[in-house]
Amino acid sequence: MEFNLADLFEHSADVFPEREYLVAEGARRTYAEMDARANRLAHFLLERGVRPGDHVGIYAYNSVEWVESLWAIFKVRAVWININYRYVEDELRYLFGNSDLVALIYQREFAPRITGALDALPGLRFSIVIEDQSGADAAKLGSHDYERALSSGSPARDFEKRSADDHYILYTGGTTGMPKGVVWRHEDVLMTLGGGIDIISGQRAQKPEDMAERGRAGAQTMFPIAPLMHGATQWGVMGGSFVGRKTVLVAKFDARNVWRLVERERVNAIMITGDAMGRPLIEALEEPGAKYDLSSLAAVSSTAAVFSPTVKDDFFRLFPNLIMTDAVGSSEGGANGVAFVQKGNTAMKGGGPTIRAGADTTVLDEKLEPVAPGSGVIGKVARGGNVPLGYYKDPVKSAEVFVVDKRGKRWSIPGDFATLEADGTVTLLGRGSVSINSGGEKIFPEEVEAAVKSHPDCFDAVVVGVPDARFGSRVAAVVEARPGRTPTLETIQAHCRTKIAGYKIPRELHLVAKVERSPSGKPDYRWAKEVATAQRR
Repeated sequence: MEFNLADLFEHSADVFPEREYLVAEGARRTYAEMDARANRLAHFLLERGVRPGDHVGIYAYNSVEWVESLWAIFKVRAVWININYRYVEDELRYLFGNSDLVALIYQREFAPRITGALDALPGLRFSIVIEDQSGADAAKLGSHDYERALSSGSPARDFEKRSADDHYILYTGGTTGMPKGVVWRHEDVLMTLGGGIDIISGQRAQKPEDMAERGRAGAQTMFPIAPLMHGATQWGVMGGSFVGRKTVLVAKFDARNVWRLVERERVNAIMITGDAMGRPLIEALEEPGAKYDLSSLAAVSSTAAVFSPTVKDDFFRLFPNLIMTDAVGSSEGGANGVAFVQKGNTAMKGGGPTIRAGADTTVLDEKLEPVAPGSGVIGKVARGGNVPLGYYKDPVKSAEVFVVDKRGKRWSIPGDFATLEADGTVTLLGRGSVSINSGGEKIFPEEVEAAVKSHPDCFDAVVVGVPDARFGSRVAAVVEARPGRTPTLETIQAHCRTKIAGYKIPRELHLVAKVERSPSGKPDYRWAKEVATAQRR
């Protein structure tokens, strides 16, 4: 047995065969059922010529089929490619052209988009369609039916020996630029995102079997709410399986449905993406007549997006004994650390939380030297040890992000600015790629967004820089108001002066009906800049 993701899942299926593994949109799978069905699909892939290292796309909403597909692909040592169902045509065609797919498993609803971009898939040998009652026309794709394909394969687990060096690729669009495929070795990504190194204790699994041992005493029920096309939920599903957890999934986020599922499935912990999910969840609980049995819920974890102090306070008001964490990581660096949020002390120092840094995580200056604790020097979050191999087919970008210092140590530095506190904790400030330079001062949008969103009239906000004749750039806030409220620039500025320095305060306000975000809750800075620029004309 290797530190290979398929090996680890199969071991869990042997240790916890009758435990319920997955609940998604009414479908249920035990560990043994998931393993057997994934074996069948894996044999179908082998019969159609899929070989180790080949790339197979998955293009669907959260479902049991998504998870069965990912395990089937890994079982044959191929690499699955996550496809963002929100991508517009340019992004989708770029990903298709960049990812070298030989096969594609997709939900019927997306057939027209695939058909329109077939010329970007010159190496595609076959496709498999997951039925969804949408009635979308897939005739030109000549796809195999998912259930028929699966039933035609053998349930036997008779695959070739795998390796810790097999690849996992995570395509990430981030907040700017075209999608990029981050290439990881299985062992490296397991250690950084899959729980191989415990983010809290720092304890490292010494052998693959150690993972399942952590779950022998009993299983928690986890509910990662974001789409599987994003890394956080992928690792909720995969990492949870290695320790015998039960995982609940939803195809699309709906706050009321989330609480119904927490009640029905006796969920112990939910994973959200900051305010984008946190605010609607709180509002659903405060609707007239809302009544749910949420006594099983013990923990809320947020990741990948700003989680404002006001929203955290609301959770503590409704769940006084809640365990709350704000996790920080990236597709390029894995899990960097976690902040344990305390009731009555939810305010952040910067754009992100102050975290207890995980193993191999530090803050480096421009010379790739560690910054001194408590010095106040702004550097970049860096992770050593288990880091990715690079970006798929992008050596230039790889050289920029995955760097080697003068001692020969390799680091992943995605671009998140931070300071190292005297006690060794790390305060996140924001991503440099979207920072605003106003008169020589660097302003991190995440910090300003947190201040704006704490205004009682503001429901959501994205902050961007717009051209300024004097300072080069000025701060503009694109704001979605709360129902029945109309915030003004003057009231927002007055409120922000109590939260952040004067030079960071918004100089423009652009009200919109709805702030655009990705399904994972990340802000769409390109969209916000277009809105702010268009309204200034």
